[in-house]
Amino acid sequence: MRIGVLAAQGAFIEHEKMLRRLEAETVEVRLPEHLEGLDGLIIPGGESTTIGKVASEWGLMEPMRAFAESGCPLWGTCAGMILMAKKVGDRMPDQPLLELMDVTVRRNAFGRQVDSFEANLDVPALGDSLFHAVFIRAPLIERVGERVETLAQLEDGTVVAVRQGNLLATAFHPELTEDDRFHRYFLGLAESSP
Repeated sequence: MRIGVLAAQGAFIEHEKMLRRLEAETVEVRLPEHLEGLDGLIIPGGESTTIGKVASEWGLMEPMRAFAESGCPLWGTCAGMILMAKKVGDRMPDQPLLELMDVTVRRNAFGRQVDSFEANLDVPALGDSLFHAVFIRAPLIERVGERVETLAQLEDGTVVAVRQGNLLATAFHPELTEDDRFHRYFLGLAESSP
């Protein structure tokens, strides 16, 4: 199993460590040709505008869109979720988006860095045990399209994890915990993709 991690900025090394722990081969994606032969791709957390601009400069936006549209699994965590959204409510005018997932998100929805928090989430797709999620300057999902499955919500009903076919998005950072269930879930999507 070969999983690419967009290595433009943000927590890509933490995703790589988790994937290697699960015995997946990892590829740091910086060029369009790095997408060849991958079974899945992760867009990590970081700063969404910066990641989008760097990916655009590297000529990766269209190849990543085509990769996902071909059925290959794509997972965006935090900033990665923003890049995948069809609509960003508070989008910066020059912010590139992949516009793949039928959701509307809001950037930094919970506040500044000092407002970061952790929460235990019920994620039925991962089993009965709660998932301890780390939210850092996290976005939230304001609207979920009819083909989008909600995987997790906060206690107040705020949607923080979704899936749309081969697309997975989380507002939080599973790579910053010891719990590898989201990464296992993503590898399962990769194994079952055409």
